[in-house]
This record gives sequence, structure tokens and C-alpha cells, in this order.
Amino acid sequence: MIFSLVFYAWGESLVVLLLILSALVDYSCGLLIDEGFKKIGLISSLIFNIGVLLFFKYSYFLIDNINSALQILNFNFSLKNIDVSLPIGISFFTFQTMSYTIDVYRGNVKANKRFLDFATYVALFPQLIAGPIVRYAEIQFQLKERKRNIHQISAGVERFIIGLSKKMIIANNCGYLADGIFSLAESDLSTGMAWLGIIGYTFQIYFDFSGYSDMAIGLGKLFGFDFPENFNFPYISKSIREFWRRWHITLSTWFRDYLYISLGGNKNGSLKTYSNLIIVFFITGLWHGANWTFIIWGLFHGFFMILERVKLQSYLNKIPKVFSHGYVILVVLISWVIFRSHNLTQVYYYLDSMFSYTGSINTEYLSHLMTWETNLALIFAFIFSIPKEKSLRLIKENILKDKKYYLITRTLILACLFTICVFYVANESYNPFIYFRF
Repeated sequence: MIFSLVFYAWGESLVVLLLILSALVDYSCGLLIDEGFKKIGLISSLIFNIGVLLFFKYSYFLIDNINSALQILNFNFSLKNIDVSLPIGISFFTFQTMSYTIDVYRGNVKANKRFLDFATYVALFPQLIAGPIVRYAEIQFQLKERKRNIHQISAGVERFIIGLSKKMIIANNCGYLADGIFSLAESDLSTGMAWLGIIGYTFQIYFDFSGYSDMAIGLGKLFGFDFPENFNFPYISKSIREFWRRWHITLSTWFRDYLYISLGGNKNGSLKTYSNLIIVFFITGLWHGANWTFIIWGLFHGFFMILERVKLQSYLNKIPKVFSHGYVILVVLISWVIFRSHNLTQVYYYLDSMFSYTGSINTEYLSHLMTWETNLALIFAFIFSIPKEKSLRLIKENILKDKKYYLITRTLILACLFTICVFYVANESYNPFIYFRF
């Protein structure tokens, strides 16, 4: 716990006190629930955690929108906005601690009587910053007793290197392409450039976030923790419902178990189900950031979730998989434009550039962006967005038949990847993960 707090304080200084306070409040709420004060404990936890999120993450957004509304209504006064810095990973650790008190309230887990164990769960450094969202029930016994062996450590090191490679080799280079194109003015954005930019961002956000999750899962294994998987090749989905079963799994299941089901799920008729989905995806978008682009992104996905429940899913099941897969990719690409854009104006002109053909491409600027590293990253991104268990098994069985040669080859590849990543880290002064700001 001490070293996890040091790790967090290294990047956030005194904001670490908020993390400690969050652990203390939810630990106390768990004890209150366990002592029979169930509603007081649960409500106190929800008020504290939602209040923390509202203050640190949404206060500026709320006041700014209130002031805009007052201006439209011709009022002569406005609220004074406050500039609050957003603590790293606040959306992740508040959701984790809320899941604990809700599970204690529901009787799914017993309240932890030992503050050291609970605080370690809250501050656990491998996944503290950007997930996966780990529920207390998933590691409650590992907090007290963990088993470590050479196979687990080996698997942890391998998973960490794979995650680091996703970030440094693929995501950063795809991000270089995406950032370069999204920074173009409307007049300079051609159709081809617009499509290239969003393809780059589509790969960047997946390999950036799944890379972090892999690193967190790998580091967890080194210390004897088994964290849940967070991604399962989402870009091979054949419906938006399937996409959300594969993308950011710990968040989508959190909303399903703690919000959607609490609202009634799909038990009270179609209209109630659809309204529940709208609420869930509205909050899903808002969870990602205090901007209308995130809210619209969430509602955009919610619209297709409802559309598939109404009728579309039955058509998707009948048509060839290539068409249903193409539908998902198109929806996801458009949604990432909304997600990546700074404001609604950029969303409009970027989508307009994608679907209103203009052939004037700045070849000089494009050649600046499309370096050999970028091209290689795009190729790797496409290859590693698809499951390869069958291919690896065929290689192992037919090419590297001897287990010793297979292990040597595997180890050499991992060593090369790690070396390349070290060079990238040494040459780059700042490599932020996209989900740090959430």
C-alpha cells in the first residue's frame, strides 16, 4: 500500500490525500452497512464518490453550460467558474470503491474489517491509473494470501512486454498520424486524409488502452494478483452489442451490474428497456469526459444498441458476416470521430470531409506523416486486431515442432520487443495514455 501511494503521489503530489480519503470513506461505509445501517452506509458512499466526481471532473462543465443558458435567456449575471485540476484515474478508483459498498449492501461480499487490505485494493498501483476496473470481490482473497511461482511471473513479464509494445510501437505511431490529421484546418482536410486520420485513431485508442490493460494485468501477476481481462478483439464484432461485450469489458459490465440492472434492466417492457439503455449510455459518455462530444458519443452507441434490439439484430444474423462486420466498423469509425474531436464544430466538418468527396491531398504533409514507422505500425495494428490463436498453434505444431526451439524463439521475440520499447521510451519525453485523463 505504501509503495502504491508513493507511485500515485509521484504523479499527483498532494492529491494522493484524496485517494486515502476515498479509501477511508468507503471502508467506513462498508462497516456501517455490515453493522446494519445499510441505507446510511450506501447513500453516504454514493454521495461522497459522485460528489467527488462532480466537483473535480464536471464542475467547470456544469457551470459553463449554466452560464451559456443564462446568456441565452438574457440574464445579466453569471456564475464564477473554478479551475480544478483533474486527478489522474479518478473515474476508475471512484467506480471501484462504489462497487465495493454496493456489493456489501447487496450481500455479495463481506465488509473488510482490516483497513490495510482495503486501502491496498483502492491504491493498487498496477491498475490504479487507468484500469481495468477491478471489483473487490475479484481479489478479496488475494489481498490476504497470494501464490506466486515462476510460471506466473513469466506470464506476467510476457504480458507486460506485449502491453508496452502495443503502446510504444503501435499506438504512439498511429497516434502521430491521427494527431497530425486531426490538427488540420477544415480547408486542408481532404476526404482521403480524413479517413486515414480516423483509421489511425481507431487503432491508436485500442492499442493504447488495451496495452495499458495488458501492462496492468502483467504487473498484477508479478505480485500474485489476477486482474480481469478488459478487451477481447472488439474490432471483429458483428454488432454493436457484441462490440460492448468486447470493448472495455470491466466498464461495460460495471454499468450493466450496478446501473442498468438497478434501473430494472429489460424486465419492465420494451420502452422501459430503451429508456434504461439511453440513461446508461448517456452516463457512459459522460464518464469519459466533461464535454458534449463524449455525451453524444455515448448516445450514438446507445441509439444503435436500441436499433439492434428493435429489429436490426435479426437482419444482422441473416446477412453474410462480412456485411455485419462492415456495419460495425463504419459505426465505430464515425463514433471515434465524435470521441476524438475537441468540439461539435470539428465533429461536423470532419464527418463532412469524410463523406463529401474532395480530392486535393497535401502530398508533402502526408509524406511527413506516413513515415516507415507509421506504415509498419498500421500493418501491425491490422494484424494484431484479429485473434491469432490458430496461427500460433499452427506455427508451434508445424514450424517450431520442438518445444525448446519454440520457447527460445518466443523469448527472443519478447526480448527484441522490449529493447525496441526501451529505445522509444528513452527518445520520448512524454508518452501519456489516452485514458489517463478519465
